[in-house]
Parts: sequence; C-alpha cells; structure tokens
Amino acid sequence: MSVTIEPVRDHEEYSVNGHLVYKDTRGNWACKHDLSNTELNAFRNYEKVVIKNKAFKKHTKSVYKTK
Repeated sequence: MSVTIEPVRDHEEYSVNGHLVYKDTRGNWACKHDLSNTELNAFRNYEKVVIKNKAFKKHTKSVYKTK
C-alpha cells in the first residue's frame, strides 16, 4: 500500500490519499474520515520531517510506500 500526501494549504490542510486532514480550532490535526494506521503513521512522519522543518519553504507532495 502507498500513502500520498499533498499540501492544500501549508501548515493548515493536507490531502492524505484523498482525505482532507486539517488543523482544528485547538491546533490539533483532524479528519472527517477515519484514517488507517498506515495513513496515520505516514502523516506523522510527514509532519515530523516536512511540516515542522523550517528549512522547507514550500511543502512538497510525498509518497510513502509500505510492504
């Protein structure tokens, strides 16, 4: 399975396999659909490596592949 993460609005909204993940009013990441464990882990990795990294000026599309 592969997980595709695309930025919609940097630091606010991202598309994870077509599901919109956004920051709610409390600053937590939320999604109207339940994401699989694989999708959640991929997004957590993306957040750690890309979103929280100040070296990235513009966030990029990423594809995470699992076995």
